[in-house]
Amino acid sequence: MKLYASLCVFPTPDIRATADYYQTRLGFRRVDYLDAQEKHICLYRDDVEFILTQSNGQKVIPNRELYGYGGDAYVIVRDQQALQDEFEQKGVRIVQRLHKTDYHNREFVIEDIDGRWIYFGIKE
Repeated sequence: MKLYASLCVFPTPDIRATADYYQTRLGFRRVDYLDAQEKHICLYRDDVEFILTQSNGQKVIPNRELYGYGGDAYVIVRDQQALQDEFEQKGVRIVQRLHKTDYHNREFVIEDIDGRWIYFGIKE
């Protein structure tokens, strides 16, 4: 048996606003399934997929607030500098600039519209 991929499911209080942010600021392609029994929006960029669901009015509480540290998603990417530059040009909030971690990853971190921290990096 082989595992092929993973994706993140993000509940959000305003599914359309979050989807717009990922589309316009982060460059994701968006497919709405708002007429489905379980309403959701799929977001795609290259081989990465995020799924947005309605949080029914619940506030997003990022992992770092719940547990004291940690991101909400980690995306493997090779040319982090180019991606960080792209995001900066589009007004994305960079909370940690590109750096090498003490666990030997080269990464940067953004904060999305809902306060989630998403890491972009790779092991060196």
